[in-house]
Amino acid sequence: MAPDARQSGESRASPSRRAGLVLVVALAVVAVLIGLFWALQRQLMYHPDSAPVGEVADRVDGAEDVVLRTEDGLDLGAWLVPPQGADRETAVLYLPGNGGNRAGRLDTAQAIAAHGFTVLLVDYRGYGGNPGSPNEDGLAQDARAAVALLRDRGFEPERTLYVGESIGTGVATGLVTTDPPVGVLLRSPFTSFAEVVDGHVPFPARRLVRDEYPSAADLRGSDVPVAILYGDADDVVPPHLSAELASQVPNLVDEVVVPGAGHNDSLWFGEFLAEAVVALADATVPE
Repeated sequence: MAPDARQSGESRASPSRRAGLVLVVALAVVAVLIGLFWALQRQLMYHPDSAPVGEVADRVDGAEDVVLRTEDGLDLGAWLVPPQGADRETAVLYLPGNGGNRAGRLDTAQAIAAHGFTVLLVDYRGYGGNPGSPNEDGLAQDARAAVALLRDRGFEPERTLYVGESIGTGVATGLVTTDPPVGVLLRSPFTSFAEVVDGHVPFPARRLVRDEYPSAADLRGSDVPVAILYGDADDVVPPHLSAELASQVPNLVDEVVVPGAGHNDSLWFGEFLAEAVVALADATVPE
């Protein structure tokens, strides 16, 4: 008996229909992933501890609660930690990473201040009881407000250093383009945050990143002296991105690679970092 032509045609067509269905489903899954990444990337990127931090004077003698007033009308709390011992008459603007708040970095500020620096320890919008939500443009405004406060306190560019930590390195390099200081210390930096994302997201996401922090591009035309520190076991910012940035900086004064160090190891939050600030100051700040 001859096979039914209709059934035979359906049988021959079914594999292609199944392949088409698989393709449609796969494309739908990718579209959903891309949509979720686009919608949620800032929640994935920023991890603020929004709890109020209290008054710094209760923790450090002579330290001061200050207010940074941003261009878009936010009042942000920050801490100004005075120098200990011989005053270098130099300010350090400390720009933190994407997690926690300034209370968790007070020991770092004190370690730096112990070498004679005035330290402005900021919290971005959305961190440490501050209003607003973090994003690249907002953090840039927060940093400019911090510089304005230091200028009001008498610290001119030739007496000001920037220290950036992790995503704060992207904030620091952006600030160099508008308010160049005497020197910049970048801890665990990257060429751009989009390239960091490429190393963590299982699909090409660079063009979808809203907050790019293009550090290499920001520093390309700058003559500001830069010191770079990173660990070769960093699993957050790939070490090769820190090394690549160092290779592109026009005025690199130091590149320190710490064997076995990860992204949030304790050495980045104490005397080791403070001594790196001292070295940068000795190389850049006029006597």
